Amino acid sequence: MDFEYLKNKRLLIVDDEQALLDMVVSILKEEGFKDIVTAKTVKEALALADSFQPELAILDVMLPDGNGFSLMEQLKNKGEYPILILTARGEDEDKFKGFGLGADDYIVKPFLPKELIFRIMAILRRSYKGENPLIKLQNCEIDFDRAEVIKNGEHIPLTAKEYDILTVLYRNAGRIVTIDSLCEAAWGDNPFGYENSLMAHIRRIREKIELNPSRPVSLVTVKGLGYKLIIGRK
Repeated sequence: MDFEYLKNKRLLIVDDEQALLDMVVSILKEEGFKDIVTAKTVKEALALADSFQPELAILDVMLPDGNGFSLMEQLKNKGEYPILILTARGEDEDKFKGFGLGADDYIVKPFLPKELIFRIMAILRRSYKGENPLIKLQNCEIDFDRAEVIKNGEHIPLTAKEYDILTVLYRNAGRIVTIDSLCEAAWGDNPFGYENSLMAHIRRIREKIELNPSRPVSLVTVKGLGYKLIIGRK
């Protein structure tokens, strides 16, 4: 499954803090996103929405000439594309309002850069499904579109956590992914203390993808560092 095509999507970021805008743009460009525009006000955002035609909008709630909730409603009247709320307002009432108005996700500041990327990629995967091939491992195939493993003709569903873990491993196929990175992918911005849970999920993933889970050939342990996913067949 190749996610690179998602990084060609046009992103609109709206926040009245220049430092925040600069930081988010830097995070996104480092990840490989190229087509990014920013706005500091509702008026600027609406004008850019008409000319730039974004494919994902990232909005702050508190803006000098309005708020992100009303902006989101206006943007949704202009086009059907996903919206991520990125704000310091973390009260449940605000979250419920955001999701109720159609937000695809809601992140509270401060945030971890990797969390932002994971959330954005998850939104884009859901919203812009490509024709992704089956990923071939030594003893099975993974269908990320259907969140399942195909082994010996059997279709084995993946849980949400297993899917998150496998997604990160696949994006870094052939490279070591640290335990901390995998915990962060599965449990978000507070990944500490989940090492034992991660090991349990790794064990269940191996039961699904390996011929002999006790002697893995596709999802291997790199002692003291993390795990590595080996793509392809010998």
